[in-house]
Amino acid sequence: MSKKLVSLDDAKRILKQKFSAEPVGTEYAPLSEAYQCVLAKDIVAHIDVPSFNRATVDGYAVRAKDTFGADETNPITLKICGRISVGESPRTTVENGSAAEIATGAPIPQGADAVIMLEYTIRKNANVILYRPVSIGENVMKSGSDIRKGVMILKKGQMLSSLEIGVLAALGLAKVEVYKRPKVAIISTGPEIVEPGKPLPSGKIYDINAHTLNAAVLECGGQPFYLGIVPDEADKLEAAIRKALDSADIVITSGGVSAGPRDIIPEILNSLNENGIIIDGIAVKPGKPTTIAIVDKKPIFSLPGHPTSSLLMFHILVRPIIGKMAGKTQEPSPSTKAITVEKMFSEKGRRTFIMVNLSKDKTGRTLTSPVPTGLSGAITTLTKAEGFIEIPENQQFINSGEEVKVYLLKPILALSFIEKGFR
Repeated sequence: MSKKLVSLDDAKRILKQKFSAEPVGTEYAPLSEAYQCVLAKDIVAHIDVPSFNRATVDGYAVRAKDTFGADETNPITLKICGRISVGESPRTTVENGSAAEIATGAPIPQGADAVIMLEYTIRKNANVILYRPVSIGENVMKSGSDIRKGVMILKKGQMLSSLEIGVLAALGLAKVEVYKRPKVAIISTGPEIVEPGKPLPSGKIYDINAHTLNAAVLECGGQPFYLGIVPDEADKLEAAIRKALDSADIVITSGGVSAGPRDIIPEILNSLNENGIIIDGIAVKPGKPTTIAIVDKKPIFSLPGHPTSSLLMFHILVRPIIGKMAGKTQEPSPSTKAITVEKMFSEKGRRTFIMVNLSKDKTGRTLTSPVPTGLSGAITTLTKAEGFIEIPENQQFINSGEEVKVYLLKPILALSFIEKGFR
């Protein structure tokens, strides 16, 4: 019996109606554990950074007016009144006609308003000879010039990278309020898959999906935990899914949703909750068997066993849900415009996604071409493809030379293309 497929747009609409993706709560995380967490509130600077005027070069702290007129033929001599090292509070005052030796990063002493670089000076006993002038503020980093007290420096919903962690450390914060990561249980099914690291019997393949999905969950702000490979047996699958529902906010299964005799996931989902399945197949290629259920008010995404189909449907349907539950500010998927180098065809009546590569021609235009057909069923598609394009259900093909939008799959690649102007 064939499934009644829904369009991708309808699938997204139904999912939004049946499940409201909200943050799962907040907690305080030490900075050492806050990487890739999402801020739960705005961060307003409570101090100036730096909190004092400091030297940006090794040299001498001076009054700028005392250096005016100095050059190679008419140097100016000043008396050395002291020395300031990094991390110490100045105990000297720079008065007219004097200078204090100073290290990069050290506080500017009272009376000084500039620093002359060591390269433009010669020390002679208790004096220093200057061979060029400096202006007020030269080689001085002013208090608050990096971060000003009272200014909002980071926004709620922002994911913390190494850069943001550095800002929080500069403000002296030992911990920060973040959204909890939604817990995502991952279950693999299928008699043909084996855990990586174990011997590979004839006719078997290693479990790809569990590990690609685990990484994908981490990338979008979730906390994955893997429940292993579960045999295609109703009682064992049901027990595994119930266990996942007890401890996770989202459940992902891969395999067991096609039309074969071992594809019993939909039957189990309905047994867990009458009318639990809200989507039983989507009019897309690849990814047609994708099934979604709501059980105990939690979403269960049952993705195809095919690695490329599984990861693509995760990217389209699951990733936005995890992002919202992690408190992330929703942003458009990274994309670039490109010109097709060959004609591409769709599957009749189904939203078709084609994995593509990107390149540049001699004039600097961005070009796109499909990953070779022979790779469509292989895991290498995931590494060779740099993005994908969509062909709507009512469109039969895309002509060669047509401009299309390419959705980028790899965050680092997306950043590279944006920086290089691959729009």
